[in-house]
Amino acid sequence: MDFEIIEDNESVVRSYSRSFPVVFTHSTGSLIFDKNDNEYIDFFSGAGGLNYGHNSPTIKQSMVDYINKDGIIHGLDMATEAKIDFISTFQKHILKPRNLDYKIQFTSPAGASAVEAALKLARLVKKKPNIIAFTHSFHGVSLGALAVTSNSWFRSAAGTELSNVTYIPYDGYIDNFDSLDLFEKMLDDPSGGIDQSAAVIVETIQGEGGVNIASIGWLRKLRKITLDRKILLIIDDIQAGCGRSGDFFSFEQSGINPDLVVLSKSISASGLPMSLLLIKPEYDIWKPGQHSGTFRGNNLAFVSAAKAITEFWTNDKLSLEVRRKEKIIDEQLNKIAKMYPEKIAAVRGRGMFYGLAFKEYEDAKKVANISFSNHLIIETCGSQDEVLKLMPALTIDDDLLINGLDILANSIAGL
Repeated sequence: MDFEIIEDNESVVRSYSRSFPVVFTHSTGSLIFDKNDNEYIDFFSGAGGLNYGHNSPTIKQSMVDYINKDGIIHGLDMATEAKIDFISTFQKHILKPRNLDYKIQFTSPAGASAVEAALKLARLVKKKPNIIAFTHSFHGVSLGALAVTSNSWFRSAAGTELSNVTYIPYDGYIDNFDSLDLFEKMLDDPSGGIDQSAAVIVETIQGEGGVNIASIGWLRKLRKITLDRKILLIIDDIQAGCGRSGDFFSFEQSGINPDLVVLSKSISASGLPMSLLLIKPEYDIWKPGQHSGTFRGNNLAFVSAAKAITEFWTNDKLSLEVRRKEKIIDEQLNKIAKMYPEKIAAVRGRGMFYGLAFKEYEDAKKVANISFSNHLIIETCGSQDEVLKLMPALTIDDDLLINGLDILANSIAGL
């Protein structure tokens, strides 16, 4: 009966209710429960929106307390206590310790909304329409974000032209080939085919594209190219940010300093929608109200976001835990790959963001389905959905993490 309501009334565009066809009722930490009280280990984490797990007690309590005192929930971009507290907390514990100087723009709550703002601002600053993006990129499905998203499945739904974007091979897209040498040559050649460009937008870890990892050297070289040619660098840290890579920002290991940074998903820390754009002060050239949105002031998300920062990011404890658990994940996945060399093409990842690529593309989806029947929630990614994407909560305990990895191994054995 429950799924009849879904089938009869919800658009066919839905996806995850097809992948995980049960009715979920409650969740805590890294466990989700269905209406029959069956428990599932969550290696999905809301597609990266729940880095701190489901219903973290302290984060949840901060929201309950705020609601109980009739705190402002909807505030547009008015000055509110919750917003001021978040800004102060973010500056004190995230930006200043990393020597980062950014203005904060609160956009409409979807990650794509912040990408749209970044692209729009870059074009406004540079007065040039073209953007450089990369193979296997994903930045959202609104038209501007879709234009810099390479996947043909998503692009085919646009219904209109997607223009003013040039695509370059991502790091490792072609074996033993430096795509940035090609990029430089094309930029410097008047007949290279690249229009004068406002910005480069890049994910340091491509999630939907197949968990592809940009090397530190590649990112540094990309930053140098953009600086030398006065092109803005936009880092899309929507999925790889907020601790997923082991650092708060996924670009920290490379030491680069982007011009614009997009954050969403786990920035709220609670699953509430929230997005923001970090802007180097010299590029904050908006006029008041020039980029707007009714829901750019999700104050309850500000409350949960500030609480997560004070709980997890006033020291390096969480980062060290992520790196410790990274070793567990890496070791177990490589053990699986050695057990099934005829099935597994590659293990790749960083922090607690891993992909298991299959030689037969359809095997990844089969394993995801078998895993779900064994009560592990995991999704696929990659251009052919050939990669299992592992994104457990950063706070998952070791026993549950290992249990989930064992379920995954057994599911592969069941192919």
